[in-house]
Amino acid sequence: MACLGAVSFQASPSLPSSLHTKLAFSAQCSPSSETPKTWLRIDGGRRRRPLKGLRSNRLVAFPLTTVQAAQKAEPLKIMISGAPASGKGTQCEFIRKKYGLVHISAGDLLRAEVAAGTENGKRAKEHMEKGMLVPDEIVVLMVKERLLQPDAQQNGWLLDGYPRSFSQAKALEDLGIRPDIFILLDVNEETLVDRVVGRRLDPVTGKIYHLKYSPPENEEIAARLTQRFDDTEEKVKLRLQTHHQNVEAVLAIYKDLMFKVDGNAPKEDVFAEIDNALSTLLKRKLGTDSASKTAGLAY
Repeated sequence: MACLGAVSFQASPSLPSSLHTKLAFSAQCSPSSETPKTWLRIDGGRRRRPLKGLRSNRLVAFPLTTVQAAQKAEPLKIMISGAPASGKGTQCEFIRKKYGLVHISAGDLLRAEVAAGTENGKRAKEHMEKGMLVPDEIVVLMVKERLLQPDAQQNGWLLDGYPRSFSQAKALEDLGIRPDIFILLDVNEETLVDRVVGRRLDPVTGKIYHLKYSPPENEEIAARLTQRFDDTEEKVKLRLQTHHQNVEAVLAIYKDLMFKVDGNAPKEDVFAEIDNALSTLLKRKLGTDSASKTAGLAY
């Protein structure tokens, strides 16, 4: 006389069948007085190992139970770079909404640390009050601490416009911080200049308009719009020159991770390309994680 009990774990049916992991446990009971043998069956019973510690001299019955264990890939780690007016802010918002990542801007982070009066913020403020650039080591430390926060570790992160130089990228590498993908928004200079020169700010609402592409809703708003002092053709060309030099240096470290997107296209088309790349990356990460876990069970 024998009895068989089984518990199986199977991935969610919404996942590709190639990523499913199946486990089975069985207890085989003998009518004799001897201790029944109990086996752990893996991969449909092709490999078996006796389990110790289960003793029984009577019939044991286990109901078949199926547990849906949804598998989740390691969260995405993304860096995104683009020249002024490349549409980086818009794409960051699209990515954040679709993938639930923590959006981190080094500039916003720096201002927040200064406002909060943290140790890093105090050190940064000393340099800012003297009209000096904040040293890389201070900003890198701020970025590192933010990336290690629980929300960024659990949900993944989107690092916006950082690193901007080779030294910053190298410092992150030395700290073991490396993205899964480095997105570069590529926009021709003529388009960038046109976008920057036409930008206007509503000082009441803080909303950004463009005289050509996103004009104000009415004459009242139009009358109060202001222009940044450096949103001129001459100044933006200098900023673009600096940006291109810095990006080339940064790409020396992230060249193998770079995903270049034509940022001249409409914003919806740009995001469609980015979305496709991120979806593919996420599937690849899920497949790798699933394979690793399955390999760990095969003993």
